[in-house]
Amino acid sequence: MLLKPLLTFLVSSWSLLGANALAMSGKPGKYIVPYKRDVLQKIVTWDEHSLYVHGKRVMLYSGEVHPFRLPVTGLYLDIFQKIKSMGYNCVSFYVDWALLEGTRGVFRAEGIFDLQPFFDAASDAGIYLLARPGPYINAEVSGGGFPGWMQRVTGQPRTNDTDYLQSTDLYAQHIGEIIAKAQITNGGPIILVQPENEYSDAEPNVHGGFPNYEYFQYVEDQLRNAGIVVPFISNDAGPNGYDSPARTTVGAVDIYGHDGYPLGFNCGNPYNWPNNALPTNWRALHLQQSPNTPYSIVEFQGGSFDPWGGPGFSKCLALLGPEFERVFYKNDYSFGATFLNLYMTYGGTNWGNLGHPGGYTSYDYAAVIAEGREVDREKYSEQKLQANFLMASPAYLTASPGNRSVGVYTDTSDLATTPLIGNGTATNFYVVRHNTYNSLNATNYFFTFSTSKGMIKVPQLGGQLTLTGRDSKIHVSDYKVGSHAILYSTAEVMTHTNNLLVVYGGPGERHELAFKSNPKATLVDGDNVEISRIAGSTVLNWSTTKDRRIVKVGKLFIHILDRQSAYNYWVLPMSKGQTFVANAGYLLRNASVTGTNLNIVGDLNATATLEVLSGAPSGLAMLNFNGKPLTFKQDKATTIISAQLMYTTPQFYLPALTNWKQVDSLPEIQNNYDDSAWTVANLTRTHNSFVNNTTPVSLFSGDYGYSTGSLIYRGHFIAQGNESTIYLQTQGGSAYGMSAWLNTTYIGSWAGSGSAAKHNDTFTLPKLATGTNYVLTVVIDHMGNDEHYYPGDGYANTDMKTPRGILNYTLAGRPATAVTWKLTGNLHGEDYVDLIRGPLNEGALYAERQGWHQPSPPSSGWTDSSPMTGTTQAGVAFYSTSFDLNLPNDYDIPLSFVFGNTTATNGSTSDFRAQLFVNGYQFGKYVNNIGPQTSFPVPEGILNYRGTNWVAMTLWAQQAGGAKLSSFELKADALVQSGYGTVVASPQPAYTKRAGAY
Repeated sequence: MLLKPLLTFLVSSWSLLGANALAMSGKPGKYIVPYKRDVLQKIVTWDEHSLYVHGKRVMLYSGEVHPFRLPVTGLYLDIFQKIKSMGYNCVSFYVDWALLEGTRGVFRAEGIFDLQPFFDAASDAGIYLLARPGPYINAEVSGGGFPGWMQRVTGQPRTNDTDYLQSTDLYAQHIGEIIAKAQITNGGPIILVQPENEYSDAEPNVHGGFPNYEYFQYVEDQLRNAGIVVPFISNDAGPNGYDSPARTTVGAVDIYGHDGYPLGFNCGNPYNWPNNALPTNWRALHLQQSPNTPYSIVEFQGGSFDPWGGPGFSKCLALLGPEFERVFYKNDYSFGATFLNLYMTYGGTNWGNLGHPGGYTSYDYAAVIAEGREVDREKYSEQKLQANFLMASPAYLTASPGNRSVGVYTDTSDLATTPLIGNGTATNFYVVRHNTYNSLNATNYFFTFSTSKGMIKVPQLGGQLTLTGRDSKIHVSDYKVGSHAILYSTAEVMTHTNNLLVVYGGPGERHELAFKSNPKATLVDGDNVEISRIAGSTVLNWSTTKDRRIVKVGKLFIHILDRQSAYNYWVLPMSKGQTFVANAGYLLRNASVTGTNLNIVGDLNATATLEVLSGAPSGLAMLNFNGKPLTFKQDKATTIISAQLMYTTPQFYLPALTNWKQVDSLPEIQNNYDDSAWTVANLTRTHNSFVNNTTPVSLFSGDYGYSTGSLIYRGHFIAQGNESTIYLQTQGGSAYGMSAWLNTTYIGSWAGSGSAAKHNDTFTLPKLATGTNYVLTVVIDHMGNDEHYYPGDGYANTDMKTPRGILNYTLAGRPATAVTWKLTGNLHGEDYVDLIRGPLNEGALYAERQGWHQPSPPSSGWTDSSPMTGTTQAGVAFYSTSFDLNLPNDYDIPLSFVFGNTTATNGSTSDFRAQLFVNGYQFGKYVNNIGPQTSFPVPEGILNYRGTNWVAMTLWAQQAGGAKLSSFELKADALVQSGYGTVVASPQPAYTKRAGAY
């Protein structure tokens, strides 16, 4: 009954694919665009199917990692090894221009901002890199990567306005040269470069129109002129076809790519998958838009950011967990994607004010690797299964995706199947999912394979296949495993070597696997596998349980697993093309052979059994784990080499945070405060081309070089006695807050909300004395500059030129000119003082301007008081303390500082804000009344695990009764026995008296 529609469907699929699919060449069909000169290089090439590196086809399975979000270069290799251990072979990274040219005309990329350690770690781990230097990156960073001084550039960002282009030249030259030196042509890991980012829409008034390919060509030329010769790839915000080589010659990239975030960024309803959110037409669009380049998804949803006041990353983990990966990623494979980059794979931290106002300090992103670098999330293990399958399936790279069908391969209309037909090989892949993709139902079905032995309906030995709700499967036919040909398998393949095949299924599922021929098959471990010969084929049939079964076929051992057991299998590349496969615990990092010794490096979070399945030398003499020999044995029936990996719980002590010193950090409200060194607000017309000032002088902080952390304004006036109120319109970005004082009198605050970027407040003034000088002090939290998603200028809160500071004010009964203003931000603004921690790490608060947040501040004369005692009035207090750690070697123990959520005496949430500094690095902005973040991970290398640490805090009370913390603790998030080795600390210069500090 199924035969006729299946044959008809296969014919129509091939007709759709056309001649391009049939003409697949065994050699690269395209070299990099020569730009009217010789071919730039021949190491990285491509055809319509995939990239080649050194003449070999490669599946690029990539994860997004941002080095600037992990300011400990000694941990880069840790992240790369964890990514490599999932089976990935590539990492994509952004470069944040704002951190490298904080002072216009001065490019700094040293210390924690040096990219060379990142490149070296990638090379050490065997990871290719896609470099994405912008200049615009979006990335949920302040300004989308544009430095704050860009607010004073008249030209529209992301256009070919001359002054905008010129503003990018220095950065593009320097970062281009850095990337060029690390290209694969120079022995480095970089194989692709992406100019610009998500150039996919524009403001209505954009200069030069949209798309402006001359602008895009300028960006490309900047990078080519800096020495970049590897291919350019694009990242269109959706499959729009912009900059595709099939659409344009000017401004075209070499390889077209796009991104996709089908479930969006609202984690508030984590179990709700909206109808019709699964893409279905991306392959067809690719054939229309860029048929001669490999299908590349340069960003696909690996998690989600979370806004101020959001539900928290735990909800994002539920929304975008392993079920999402199984359905959505396998859907991407059904389109034939041979470059897939998952954003994010490790998110990291928005330390030092580098984030945009739409997100808080954590950039965990619900990624497969947690912010604290733990790899205990199920989605990490699921990705390990999927990536290793594709890496073990070279036929996938040239397989031609066919039409999605319903009721053709399966006997039910409840399921949909997309075939990928072997092109140059006999291997076919079949991606099966629910026709209603978000179905929660379990569906039983039969499947009809198109094989080299004809159409075969399975299971042949009884039972039915099952697809549970929110799941997807990849069935294979005529799949090569060493010298064996697997006729079909409904169980999913994790990996294989010449003598090993690992397959798995979900709980309770029935599966069937058949060989093309009829070799003898013997069950050598476990039970309940039916083995029969049908039509000249050996067929295995079983129901999945938690108990492993091993079937031997000649020299091939087939490990039959349930998914949870498969999660513990590890596949690591070895030298000379060998593959190491083992069943173990928490993490295996690498494996190598020296003579007859096998050396394994890994991490444990519990005692585990190690089983080596492949990669051990013949006549194994010594088995080492993290440099220590293990007692091992080898089973004759299965050839498995086994040993015990012993975990020892570390003994250590985390101190209570005591012995705090306190000092006032808002002396600006005192009557004797001298602001003569402050910046005078005297610009009658703003430099901001997006928004004009409506006050007599601009009070936009960016006009005066202040673009990070916080802002303080002091407005001077002589009273006439009739001033009763002050109206203030302020803007600081989402979740910002502000507070105001008249001389020493607190007059009110806007405590903020999760979405409000600006606010109007009218505060009542006390009775003023005629002829007396008064000072209005306004403190504003600067949450970062907005991103600039749309080229041009025009949309508030999507334009990095959206100003921060005081937008308008009215002193009742007086003209605006009656008030003269001064302001400050971080000390010396864009001529920032701390070159080690970068241009964004500090704000305007007095203690920050003095540098007291750094180790060893001059605190001997300060008051003995803690943040848990707090303050009794509105204002800003500064606290500092130190403590010693002596954590054991050979352990990775992620630590976090945890704030207790604080309520007022009447039960309402207390209105206060706090900043956390660890050894001088700002590693937390906590907003008690907004949240959601209360726990702030700080990595080893910022924390000294075996030495002295200094912690500082600003506590900004936004209510008349003051504020205090209910608790503040240092906690361990995991206890991992690790083979990683020593982590070199980031530089932590101590306090020295700052010249010109005011």
